[in-house]
Amino acid sequence: MGPRNQLAWRKSTFSTNGENCVEVAKLPDGGKAVRDSKVPTGPVLSFTPGGWEQFTAGVRRGELS
Repeated sequence: MGPRNQLAWRKSTFSTNGENCVEVAKLPDGGKAVRDSKVPTGPVLSFTPGGWEQFTAGVRRGELS
């Protein structure tokens, strides 16, 4: 993963103006990086493209509640 300041971080349009959001950025390999908006210099969770698909599918199915 490249330097985090070069990534275009986005949060859901459903997020309020608060800072309690998850931010997601697209990685050069097509994967995704995820971070906590409260701690932008904190840890980043990186997913391969396939891993991101599996993760989001599990969220949609309610498997991670």
